[in-house]
Amino acid sequence: MLVDKKILAGGVSMIVVGMILSGVLADMTPIGREGMTEEEKYEFMVNERENEDFKTLAGILVGVGFLLILISFGARGKKKGRCKEN
Repeated sequence: MLVDKKILAGGVSMIVVGMILSGVLADMTPIGREGMTEEEKYEFMVNERENEDFKTLAGILVGVGFLLILISFGARGKKKGRCKEN
C-alpha cells in the first residue's frame, strides 16, 4: 500500500475543518461604526484581534492537515522478508 489511510484521513479532515472555520470566521468579522465611545472602540479592537487570531489558528490547522497528507504518502510500513542494504 502506498498510502497510510489513517494519516491521510486525519489530514483531509483537518483541512476540511480548517476551511469551514475560515469561512465562518470571515462572516463573523466585527464591524465598527462612526461615533463609538472609548469603551466600544476598545471592545471592537479586542473582538477584531480575537477574530484575526482565530483565522490564524484555522490557517495553521489547514497547514498541518496538508502536512499530514504529504506524510501519509511517505509513511509506509516495513515489508517483512527484505534484507537491509548497507
